This record gives sequence, structure tokens and C-alpha cells, in this order.
Amino acid sequence: MYPFFYYDRTYILILLGAILTTLASAKINSTYRNYGNVRAKSGLTAKDAAERILRLNGITDVKIYRTRGHLTDHYIPSKKELYLSDTTYDSTSIAAIGVAAHECGHAIQHEVGYTPIVISQMLYPLCSIGSNLGMPILILGMIFSIGPLVKIGVLMFGLGVLISLVTLPIEYNASNRALQILDETGMLTSDELYGTKKVLRAAGLTYVASAAAAILSLLRMLILTRNERDD
Repeated sequence: MYPFFYYDRTYILILLGAILTTLASAKINSTYRNYGNVRAKSGLTAKDAAERILRLNGITDVKIYRTRGHLTDHYIPSKKELYLSDTTYDSTSIAAIGVAAHECGHAIQHEVGYTPIVISQMLYPLCSIGSNLGMPILILGMIFSIGPLVKIGVLMFGLGVLISLVTLPIEYNASNRALQILDETGMLTSDELYGTKKVLRAAGLTYVASAAAAILSLLRMLILTRNERDD
């Protein structure tokens, strides 16, 4: 029987992953809160900035929508839809403008065929299935001590980890594009860019922490299954 449902020392890996994601979340929230109170001298709202960035890059078929929540901003390549959260959409803060520019960075990546985002789109359907079904299959394999099923579960969960890793260069590239555009267009001053950069870097850490937590979970699975084989 696989030692999955009772405490063992490998739980420290899960705890470490939870700590990393909690710290990253606290970091982005505190950083956004600080610079969310700094108004851009341009007077642009995040939506205005997004429209200008898309237009300057010759992108006319991406629609911008408002979505509920805080830092729920995202871009959907398949639909060419860019969503700005309630705390971003109408805000004139350097934090909100930075977040909107970051999402525009994803739209630009999609437009120019940025290689990592193309790979991500190809892998996403398979990795999404693996992420959703890997754990249930793994648990069933452990409950009934079916070795091949356990291996399939681990492999499928590993696909979910893979998409987390592929996401990292995409997110950092989008932030770099955003900062460069905001600088070159003069939408933010050099002093304002300093704060915006801190916001986007803090946001990037959430993806790093998420990927690290996923890797640690996968490592725990591998340790447990190896220990069972050794026994």
C-alpha cells in the first residue's frame, strides 16, 4: 500500500511549496497596494494605456473587457480578448497601467508568434488534461496498489508541471515588453517606471513560486512511489 494518506516526512515539500506561494502572493498584493496609490502624471487610465499600446503595435482585433476581482487581469489568445480587473480598468495608477501593459505584452506575443507562447498553446490542451486527471489517477493507483496506474498518474501530473515551467519565460517577456513600451512612448516617466517595474517583478514571482510548488509536489510523488518500490 502506498503511504499517501498518512503523514510522512515528504509533507515538508508540500509545506514548503505552500509557504513559497503564500509569500509570493503577499509580495504582489503589498507591492500593488503601495504603487496603486501613485497616480501617473499622464492621467491615463489602464484601459486608455492598453488601447494605445495595442494601436501602436498595429493590433486592432483585440477587444478589451472589464472583469470582476483584484489582479484577475488576463489575456485569452484564442478569443483575442483582454480582460482588466475592477481594480485595474479605470485606475490611473502606475501599478494598474503596468498590469494592463503586461497583458498587452501577451497580445503582442500572440501577434508576432513569440515561440514560447506558440509552444504553450500547443501543449496546453494535453497539459490541462494531465493537470486535472493526474492526481485522481495517481490516488486510485495508490489505493488499489496498481503500479502502472501510479506511473500514469505521475506522468500526467508532470505534464501540468511542464506548463508551469513554459509559462515563466512568457510572463517575464510580457513584463519586459510592457516596460519597454511604457518607456519608449513616454506614458510613464523614468521615476514611475521604477515603481511599475517593482509591481511586475513581484507579479512574476507568483509564477516562479507556483512552478516551484508544482515541482515540489511532483518530487514528493516520485519519492513516495520510489520508496514503495524499494519496500
